[in-house]
Amino acid sequence: MLGQRPTLASLAEREWDLIVVGGGITGAGVLLEAARQGHKVLLLEQQDFAWGTSSRSSKMVHGGLRYIAQGDVRLTRDALRERERLLRDLPGLVERATYLFPLRKGKFPGRWPMTAVLSLYDFLAGIRDHRFVSRRELLSRVPGLDATGLSGAMSYTDALTDDCRLVIRCLLEAARLGGESLNYARATASRRDGDRTRLTVEDGVSGEQVELSAPVVINATGAWANRLGGAGAEAAPRIRPLRGSHLFVDPARLPVDDCLTVMHPRDGRPVFVFPWEGVTCVGTTDLDHGDDLDLEASASAGEVDYLLELINSQFPAAGLSRDDVLSTMAGVRPVIASGKPAAAGKAPSKERRDHAVWQGDGLVTVSGGKLTTFRLIALDALAAAGLLDARAARRARRSNAPLFRPLPEAPLQVDQFLHGNQDDDALIRWVLENEAVVHLDDLLLRRTRLGLLRRDGGEALAPRLRALTGEILGWDEGRWEQEWQRYRTLRERFYGVPPAERAAA
Repeated sequence: MLGQRPTLASLAEREWDLIVVGGGITGAGVLLEAARQGHKVLLLEQQDFAWGTSSRSSKMVHGGLRYIAQGDVRLTRDALRERERLLRDLPGLVERATYLFPLRKGKFPGRWPMTAVLSLYDFLAGIRDHRFVSRRELLSRVPGLDATGLSGAMSYTDALTDDCRLVIRCLLEAARLGGESLNYARATASRRDGDRTRLTVEDGVSGEQVELSAPVVINATGAWANRLGGAGAEAAPRIRPLRGSHLFVDPARLPVDDCLTVMHPRDGRPVFVFPWEGVTCVGTTDLDHGDDLDLEASASAGEVDYLLELINSQFPAAGLSRDDVLSTMAGVRPVIASGKPAAAGKAPSKERRDHAVWQGDGLVTVSGGKLTTFRLIALDALAAAGLLDARAARRARRSNAPLFRPLPEAPLQVDQFLHGNQDDDALIRWVLENEAVVHLDDLLLRRTRLGLLRRDGGEALAPRLRALTGEILGWDEGRWEQEWQRYRTLRERFYGVPPAERAAA
């Protein structure tokens, strides 16, 4: 388990084969695969694990239908095969879900183009579960859906997960294999010294600063990839940070049992409306993100309006407003730019979602890609770093061996989180004892999602959490009050509902 948080000084005394910088799904995947290969490996994360993109995605483990339309069949094939592997290995954390794509007369794509695409989609995944759903059945399954021009829907399956819990699960599995990880440890500089790369690392909790070194350092910091170096001058524009925002809606106001893929009336973009951990999630947007990456991303007023417009166009009787939104969530995707600047007019949604690996300044840098293919991305990074030869990399890619073993010592809801009761004392105790919680927002926004799922942000839980953090983490009254105020400020500022923009006079 992640257990008690180690000191940087103790980590500096040890010899490492590999240091991974970045604690999102890519870094966690590299840590796990390196530990599986028997390497002595350490992961460092400047904030909390999964603080960035990997706690704020659309929660989908999928192949990506639109990648077929863009001609990227290989990416879709790889993603679908990895989807099936995760469904097999992590039941209860990655779960198959039914998706419905409503069809409307005179609107592209129609039934037969969708049938052709879904036939290929299922073929690549090695399953067959797509079918046509009649108009009558669709309206029965999705009451309140706009019936105008509706001819039915195409039904297919993909999968849902909790992205942050998937990261933590990788870290827990890596720890079992000897991999170590430390959150709130920022690598501020790197330099090559002979046959080793040396990192200056600052502990965000104690303020301690040390130098760590390893023959190989993999920079898996996503949208922050160019910060540490390793990009090279010619690679400066490689990362195009794109923001995607979501709304969490009271399911009493927008009940759905299936995942709907619907087209936005304003720009024709596909947007998902789906059930997730007891609420209804709506998203996502796709915009260039120009804000400071060190600030938590947040949904803009315009994005909230955009998503509410989508809901009310598809469910005209719902009449949803900001009052129905429990919370918002925004993440920054580290998309590999096509080489054409945003000013040239290439829409964010047109950018490819594959990953890239490059070397420079003593670092191997990996960025981009999809949540679903994190294992394959990790193998590519390890191969580029010289820690996997070509034969071993091919063998690992093709291996069908289980990636995860059950955690018998943990409460059942750790492995089956999508079905768990998140405010159960057994789960919270496990998290506090085993998952490197440093701040209250780690617990309420990432280890659990209680801060997102409840209108009060979990305020009713405060007395219980105060007692548990005192007992397990040793927080006194002053520390609790400090953490509570920090959490409430973060929740309101970055996960709350921004007020509507005022119309120009």
